[in-house]
Amino acid sequence: VNIITIIVGCAIGMLFKKGIPERYKKTVMQALGLSTVVIGISGVLQSMYVITEEGTLDRLYIILMISSLALGAVIGEFFKLEQRLDGIGEKLQQRFKESGNVAQAFVTATLVYCIGSMSILGALEDGLNISRDLLYAKSILDGIASIIFTSSLGIGVIFSIIPVFLYQGSITLFAGIIEPFLSVAIITQMSLVGNVLILAIGINLLEIKKIKVGNMLPAIFIPILFEGIIKIVGLFLL
Repeated sequence: VNIITIIVGCAIGMLFKKGIPERYKKTVMQALGLSTVVIGISGVLQSMYVITEEGTLDRLYIILMISSLALGAVIGEFFKLEQRLDGIGEKLQQRFKESGNVAQAFVTATLVYCIGSMSILGALEDGLNISRDLLYAKSILDGIASIIFTSSLGIGVIFSIIPVFLYQGSITLFAGIIEPFLSVAIITQMSLVGNVLILAIGINLLEIKKIKVGNMLPAIFIPILFEGIIKIVGLFLL
């Protein structure tokens, strides 16, 4: 269902793209960039800050966020993920004779669709046969977002269905196995790191600074790694 709504949204977005005069596209891209920045900031604040019993704000996971981004960037640089994504984007761009940056469209859409508690919890609830309502709600939101992204960034957005299928599909398929490892804290930590990357995507769209977001993608999964290490160390100390 999620993939279908993205495909339908992309088809509608391509129709809108053809009807948008070139002079409007830059302004639309700036609006999309600003929106992405706001989404990233709001997600970071939501994941990072909690209200204490005294009614004050307290920050969480700061060190983990920094460590995850740094280690994830090192891993991404080692495997040259950004370069590989650009290479795939260039091939797709030549094949479809599409103007614009296909790789940027692909990474932007993938992050927005896969980051956040809705993608993880929705897939978990589906796999555990609890409810599909959350996943259906996310599908509708993704379909609307794909219209906006495709009309601004181009056909590259549609290729995000591949990581969405692999990511959410894997969580659904192995829900019973991975559920104990995906605590509320872990999901919040993954969302925090992911929203920082969404913020970086917004900065790229606004052309403020080129950030190699592709190389930082492994950072999203570092909280799971840290949690595993802590549990292993705990077992040895018992």
